[in-house]
Amino acid sequence: MSAYQNIASELTNSLELSQPPIAVSLCDMPPPGIPSFEGTVPAGCSFWQLAATRMFFTSTKDHELCSIGIHTHHLAQPSPAHQSELQDALQAMSGLDYVRAEEVAAIPVIQREVRHIAYGPLAEFLIDPDVVLLFAHAQQSLILSEAVSRVDKGVPPAMGRPACAVVPQVLNHGHAAMSLGCCGARAYLDLLSDSIAMWALPGRKLNEYCEQIVTLARANKTLALFHARRKEDVASGGRPTVRQSLERLSS
Repeated sequence: MSAYQNIASELTNSLELSQPPIAVSLCDMPPPGIPSFEGTVPAGCSFWQLAATRMFFTSTKDHELCSIGIHTHHLAQPSPAHQSELQDALQAMSGLDYVRAEEVAAIPVIQREVRHIAYGPLAEFLIDPDVVLLFAHAQQSLILSEAVSRVDKGVPPAMGRPACAVVPQVLNHGHAAMSLGCCGARAYLDLLSDSIAMWALPGRKLNEYCEQIVTLARANKTLALFHARRKEDVASGGRPTVRQSLERLSS
């Protein structure tokens, strides 16, 4: 049984997630007990969706169709074609004024070279996750933002393109971040519907985030009922005090 099963269950139940938390871990060697990936994906972010149902680890060759992902994840020993693929992708984006030179330079990149990446459901993960990904709508993100602000002592960033940059952002700074994805990730991932964003939490603080998420989810649920009943009372012509609304809540 995974040591993270309880945390995954608490996150899922407290936030009422429709997708399971996903674990991501950087490995120097193939992780024991986890199979290597077999198949072909169009982009590295595709692994996040596959990881919702099974564990596997990847090597650089598995990311070869995603030059941006190889760059942001600092993957070891890319193929000789990588640099030309990356330049072609960046030139195409630059030609559309989608990304500019100074913006490319600001894209987060994992600071150390990465040989393998393990993915899988947090509830089943066999090794310690470096990053945990949550797919959340606005109401769930409200609770997440409150919990993250409490743990990290600051407002979490909301990142845009490329979606994969949220992983190095979290690893490099040790704080959680939200990603709105990018047009590529939203094309490749069914998980990223129009109403969904992605949160990335550093694994080493997962217990702290989970504790605050559970607390704040419970508080939000109670306060939502408080405000709903107060709205009803005002709509009925009342002018309740806070104490009266609290008394009605307890009754």
